[in-house]
Amino acid sequence: MIHKVDIKTHSRVEFQDITREVGDIVGASRVQSGICYVFSPHTTAGITVNEHADPSVVEDIMAQLDIMAPQHTSYRHREGNSPAHIKASLMGDSEMLFIEDGKLVLGTWQGIFFCEFDGPRNRTVLVKIISDKP
Repeated sequence: MIHKVDIKTHSRVEFQDITREVGDIVGASRVQSGICYVFSPHTTAGITVNEHADPSVVEDIMAQLDIMAPQHTSYRHREGNSPAHIKASLMGDSEMLFIEDGKLVLGTWQGIFFCEFDGPRNRTVLVKIISDKP
């Protein structure tokens, strides 16, 4: 079964912490040991795991992505959102996380982020729980 997390973004570039929502899906699944696959089905958005205790880390990531793929330069793609496609490719569209004892396995400071690069928009993240036991 695929679970959906609906997300409403408010800015052109924005990271939203979705750790709680994904953790709730894991808990409701009652899977004690397995894999949690988190996927963004969007070409201008991504998924990443990084520090969620200090918001300046996310701000630094967004600033460096802007340096690598600036909004205002000449791109061939006519829709005007080439930087969003580039940033989404750099971040990746998914993360695979372990489940142990019915919970996500994350480091002390880690969180799961939905990365918006072409907002504001209504988005969906897909979550698949795979148990170790058949």
